[in-house]
Amino acid sequence: MSDKFNIKIEDLSGDQRELAETIGMDAYIKLVKERGGTSVYIAKQDKLLAIKRNAQIISEFNGFNHRYLALKYNISDRTLREIIEADRRSKSGQQLSLFDKQDGEKL
Repeated sequence: MSDKFNIKIEDLSGDQRELAETIGMDAYIKLVKERGGTSVYIAKQDKLLAIKRNAQIISEFNGFNHRYLALKYNISDRTLREIIEADRRSKSGQQLSLFDKQDGEKL
């Protein structure tokens, strides 16, 4: 794919070169074609791990095991409740309004 552009990693510099070295030249060219000129946010590794962790928590949650899951996943009870509540809201299509606290209570 990079032959079409006739460009090599050695032709790049700075962040662009680091990115191409990290993901490979073919993936870099594809990214340039699809998202060139735009800002792309790349999540931190812990965010990706939290997505998986949260899915596991939701699948294991039975309504009565808040404390057990908080200890198992080394998070606070409050964080666990926020994960469960966010899942409930996403399934019901609800979002927090400007006047809701995170626990759903009105200000």
